[in-house]
Amino acid sequence: MISAFSLSAETKSIRGAAIGRITDEFFIVSSVDPARGTMVLKRPTEVTLTMRVSEKTRFSGEDGKPMRASDLRAGDTVFIAFSRDGSGAVVASTVRQGIMTVPELQRRYLRPGR
Repeated sequence: MISAFSLSAETKSIRGAAIGRITDEFFIVSSVDPARGTMVLKRPTEVTLTMRVSEKTRFSGEDGKPMRASDLRAGDTVFIAFSRDGSGAVVASTVRQGIMTVPELQRRYLRPGR
């Protein structure tokens, strides 16, 4: 069950991506449609969103080597830097395939001293 707090935090994160401001977030790939320039992504909290990709979006694998959007599969985990464009759409600038490690989880989501 997703609490109202979790949903509110998820919404604020995406809304907080002001035009031109880039944030880096962790997602699980649900689907990729390169022809339409979209990805459906899921947060670990099960909240989903559709994100646009463009010819400017840079993709890299876990090894750091370039890859294409079509190389991603459902269930892959990615770190995405994104911002909003002039129309307010969420657009990926970089997509890096990778796993969420325990140290990364602690750094991103847990407050020091907890």
